[in-house]
Amino acid sequence: MNGDTGGGHLAANIVQFARVLRGAGLAIGPASALSALRAADAVDVLDRDQLYWALHAVMVRRPEDHIVFDQAFDLFFRAPGRIDDVYSLLMASRVVPRRPAASRRVSDALRPGTDRARTELEAVEISATLAFSPDEILRSRDFEQMTTDELRRARAAAARIELLVRPVPTRRYRPWPRGRLDLPRTIRDGLRTFGDVAPLRFRRRRVRQPPLVALCDISGSMGRYSEMLLAFLHAVSAARPRVHTFLFGTRLSSVTRTLRHRDVDEALARVGREVVDWGGGTRLGECLHEFNRVWSRRVLGQGAVVLLITDGLDCGPGERLAAEAERLHKSCRRLIWLNPLLRWTGFEPRAEGIRALLPHVDQHRPIHNLDSLEALARALAADGREVRELRRG
Repeated sequence: MNGDTGGGHLAANIVQFARVLRGAGLAIGPASALSALRAADAVDVLDRDQLYWALHAVMVRRPEDHIVFDQAFDLFFRAPGRIDDVYSLLMASRVVPRRPAASRRVSDALRPGTDRARTELEAVEISATLAFSPDEILRSRDFEQMTTDELRRARAAAARIELLVRPVPTRRYRPWPRGRLDLPRTIRDGLRTFGDVAPLRFRRRRVRQPPLVALCDISGSMGRYSEMLLAFLHAVSAARPRVHTFLFGTRLSSVTRTLRHRDVDEALARVGREVVDWGGGTRLGECLHEFNRVWSRRVLGQGAVVLLITDGLDCGPGERLAAEAERLHKSCRRLIWLNPLLRWTGFEPRAEGIRALLPHVDQHRPIHNLDSLEALARALAADGREVRELRRG
């Protein structure tokens, strides 16, 4: 461990490591630091694996914290007393595609004040160019590259995005100043004047917001995107009726009722306790099969719009995924695939799962920052003026 094997040095390093994890967003307090010291005392600290799992057992409480702990441990115990070197390693490790989010969070925790310094630097550049603002920078920043504070601000901004899905007509009618002639009402009103004056009455079909169904991938490759989109779906569920949310990784889980809790943090905490397959693999074909078999008739009626949030990296055969995607597409009014991989300009559909999904979706859109969320809202509304007019009517 870089030569620091003495009891005092190791204890100080473990306490500092606990502070790093706390700064990166893990629920680490003094009790956890004391438990970590006792756990380290019970193992051979010269064995890196034993120390890793001893600290992991007392410091990692949620599946999504594993990646942060893993990268923080790897970098911190290379040089526990040289934070600048660790920070440099963290910045270099951002090229690793599997763990960019952990790098950013851990780097902020290892260098207190870094986020503030970066914000001040951005403010200087903003005042010089007179073209951007901190909010605009936040809106275009990738969720995976956001710090803990930026994520908090982004979640608040995402909650303010109004998702207006274009209403669909129903079989029922309502009175309207013009349109189709309402013959029964015209005759009924004419009888009141004994046929002398028969004013024409008109009607039009009633409209209502269609159900919105979200199928969100929570596998390890989705990481930070799942967390942000769940916060967004919580706000959507509070703002409009008939929103159904499902999570899938290796199994399918319905979290519709859980997300109806008024407090977003408590709702997400309950989701984390109820869903057990966070950060694992993806069995997209099997999960879509279960949704089509068990849930489709319950939630896909009356012109439902389905948001499929995944990167399409499936572990199963592509033939089954294609068949289940086709069935899902035929069961809903619109199937929109939200794929964070589209943020890359050189994206190509090379994976078998991606090629199986593409022919059966109505839209394939990126979903990696606040701008992409607002673009999704505009696409679902189609014509905002029409939506507002129908609401007033």
